[in-house]
Amino acid sequence: MSEAVTVKQRTTRPSLGFMLVSTVMLAISTGVASIALWPSYGTASLIVLVAVTIVAGSAIGLLSAWFRWPSPVVLAVTLVVYLALGVPLAVPSLAISGVLPSLTGLRELVVATATSWKQLLTISLPVGDYQALLVPAFILILVTVVVSLTVALRSRVAEVAVLGPVVVFIVANLFGPDSAQWPFAVTMGLIVSLLLWLLWLRWYRRRESIRLLSGVSSTEDGSPVARVADGGFVGFRSLVSAGLVLAIAGTAAYGAISFVPPTADRVVLRTAMAQPFDPRDYPSPLSGFRKYLQPTTAGRTMLTVSGLPAGSRIRIATLDSYDGVVYSVGRGSVSSISGSFTRVPLMVDQSAVAGTTATVEVTIGNYTGVWLPTVGRLERVTFGGSDAPDLLGSFYFNQNSDTGAVVTGLESGDSYTLTAVIPTQPEADQLSSLEPGPATLPPVSVVPDELAAALDAYVSGLTDPGDKLVAMLDGLRRDGYVSHGVGATEPESRSGHAADRITELLTAQRMIGDQEQYAVTAALMARQLGFPARVVFGFAPTDIVPDGLTTVTGSDVSAWIEVDTTRYGWVAIDPTPPLRDIPEEQPEEPTQVARPQAPVQPQLPETDDRDTRLPPSSSQDETPLDNPVLTILVRILFGLGWATLVMAVLLSPFLTIAAAKWRRRRLRRLAPTPLERMSGGWEEFEDAVLDHGFTPGPAPTRIEVAQTVGGTQPFVLAAVADRAVFAPGEPDADQAEQLWRSVDELRYSLDLGLTRWQRIKAVISLRSLGGYSVTSLFKREG
Repeated sequence: MSEAVTVKQRTTRPSLGFMLVSTVMLAISTGVASIALWPSYGTASLIVLVAVTIVAGSAIGLLSAWFRWPSPVVLAVTLVVYLALGVPLAVPSLAISGVLPSLTGLRELVVATATSWKQLLTISLPVGDYQALLVPAFILILVTVVVSLTVALRSRVAEVAVLGPVVVFIVANLFGPDSAQWPFAVTMGLIVSLLLWLLWLRWYRRRESIRLLSGVSSTEDGSPVARVADGGFVGFRSLVSAGLVLAIAGTAAYGAISFVPPTADRVVLRTAMAQPFDPRDYPSPLSGFRKYLQPTTAGRTMLTVSGLPAGSRIRIATLDSYDGVVYSVGRGSVSSISGSFTRVPLMVDQSAVAGTTATVEVTIGNYTGVWLPTVGRLERVTFGGSDAPDLLGSFYFNQNSDTGAVVTGLESGDSYTLTAVIPTQPEADQLSSLEPGPATLPPVSVVPDELAAALDAYVSGLTDPGDKLVAMLDGLRRDGYVSHGVGATEPESRSGHAADRITELLTAQRMIGDQEQYAVTAALMARQLGFPARVVFGFAPTDIVPDGLTTVTGSDVSAWIEVDTTRYGWVAIDPTPPLRDIPEEQPEEPTQVARPQAPVQPQLPETDDRDTRLPPSSSQDETPLDNPVLTILVRILFGLGWATLVMAVLLSPFLTIAAAKWRRRRLRRLAPTPLERMSGGWEEFEDAVLDHGFTPGPAPTRIEVAQTVGGTQPFVLAAVADRAVFAPGEPDADQAEQLWRSVDELRYSLDLGLTRWQRIKAVISLRSLGGYSVTSLFKREG
């Protein structure tokens, strides 16, 4: 042909086959990519949303391609579908009969279009179909399907359409949790589906080009055009080749991840997102311990609780960070997981906690603040009253410390219902068997020296952690007395729990304090014993009515500790001494005051009027200059050190071979009996023969090995070795030592006449190690 045949670009609607296959390929790829959304939602509503949205988006793309809709029409139809399906799919709780959008739902859908993205980053996962948090997934799937299918069916470069599922996968991971779920399987599945799509597009385009060429009967000069084969197996060959490459790459990647797992934490948007609630913005609730015990507040009703199990305590906040001044709730999300609070969508999974489930109704009285009183391990909270939506929207929770907070604050009349698991706790006589758990807490920066001294006195002579913990608690309860220092009849007891107050508690003549000081002291001591320990501030009602209403007053305020254990998890312990009479303080012994004698004026020393000051030009105060010779020497040594390290890494395989041979030779020469040493000496010579390139043949005798080497001395050595092995009697040690001297001489003679490189090759040769396990040569001698 004198001129190339030009293939015309498609200016009409695509074929039905092309549209069908492209739609199926897009649906499969998007479905696989949508699996990455599951860790964020974890609900069957997501499956329905993805399936219906793919069908709806595909319908829009197919109609737009068939009828050649312009872009504004495609956008308008997409918006109509978004409003029609958005409420039943993304806000199902506000849909009429589950299928029709309501006005409230439409309003929530429009607002969530802009706000739900940020809300998804500030809530604990999975969120289920909570409120309107499915809206981001709905928008992501609908937009990518419409755009990708439109590109695939109407663009000249249909391959660009594969970017749609990739966008779904990337966005799903960015908005997902900080720990990936099925990362390898989902990634490989997406790559395979996209690869199949790309291969099919390539095969389809090639087939269409061949058909167009085949349809041309002749060129412009009238010469016929040869018919070109369809080449249907080209796609299959490409598929097989790509599959092999993908299998090799996937296997290598999986092996690399398995043997060298990544050490850095997974970075997603929520890890870099500033949390709306930061506990460091609020004072520690333990600092206000004494305000509940004042005469004006001690008798006031703080809470009214129904369904409270007998013996339960009400948690206000869990404190795990101590800086020597105050015990606080975490140190922020960076240094303490107890400082990271998120919204709770539906419920907290407490299935791993052993205990009994309880439903508790709480009504706020005179209690105020942002900290939400809870019981046990919280599973679900439901707010009541007219302001329930506002309270739920501002509720944040930390699952690690079981601490809840309402950012807008609680007021009198607020009510809510808790569903919680009351964890199983050990009995008092089981505390000695406790072992420290694996929990990680922020380090304590300040520990009074007096605390360590008192702890040593309590646990002296004990070794088990549980026994030490019990001895510490018994010591505090034995030596301590309780006084809040708020009444005229109570002994003075200073509030606070800073390091100086703890020192005062432990060094005073009478150990006087209340739950605030004893809880902090016990927590610090438990941490010194190796137990992860934290302080819990809350209420400990004395008159609980399990089947009725329990009134919690200010006098019920309390503080206790929780220690993490291997068997029970976090165990609550009250270290406060029992209430008892406080003895009178013993008067201190009078101090003898010595009257000073009349002062005697000392003799004035002789003065030296000489000016010993250095002249202004003195260089005494100047910083001495670095020694240039020493600096150059340090740099040279630094460079040599790095060079040595690199060379050691590069030569490590060869050094290992040489070390293995040296180890083998040492084991043979130091064998327990002379016969074994002589047999080992011959084996050492035979291995040296192999390493120097000689090939005696399969299973050669000693004489055959000597013949291969040549010379008189190898024959003598072979005869001596045969006589030692086969002759009656046991050879003596001198004969074994003489044989080894001959072996050393023969090994040296094998190197004669060889170049340096040939000698090095013999040292690192693997021929003589073929029948040995190198690792066994490095085992310890018995």
